[in-house]
Amino acid sequence: MASPIGDSPLAILTFIAAPAVFTNAASVLSLGTGNRLARVVDRTRQLADELRKDCSDNPLNQMYLRQLTRLDRRADRLVRGMTCFYTAVGAFAAASTVAVFGASLAFTRFGFPVEVVAFFSLGAGVIGFIGLASGSVLLVQETRMALITLREEEKIIREQLPASLRNANV
Repeated sequence: MASPIGDSPLAILTFIAAPAVFTNAASVLSLGTGNRLARVVDRTRQLADELRKDCSDNPLNQMYLRQLTRLDRRADRLVRGMTCFYTAVGAFAAASTVAVFGASLAFTRFGFPVEVVAFFSLGAGVIGFIGLASGSVLLVQETRMALITLREEEKIIREQLPASLRNANV
């Protein structure tokens, strides 16, 4: 008796196409995360240069020091996110490869059981999905830290403005 998965060529195609779509998503997120990491590195270097120029204990330098600590945490989350996304890319690629390999063997004289292929393909897909979801959570956390920095900079700038401009709503 043939399995329901083996009866439908669309089911086999789904085992191949779905991981390919997720692979693309994880790849795009990896590229974007790499760009974000580069921006964090650039900002870290910029703040380090500013602190080297002026070592005084003023509110701006105190903010820069807080931001350096936050940038370190952001970089950590971005690297962990990239690790998750690269794991997802590999897992989804493995899921697609296993599905193609299994589908090609299922209809040969070897009679490779489709259920075995589905099990390994699904397992790799689940690992990929977990990587994709985990990386996305890390990116959200990193974005929230960036927003904290933005708000902190805005507050310092507003405090340095004359009172007539400080309360202006634009």
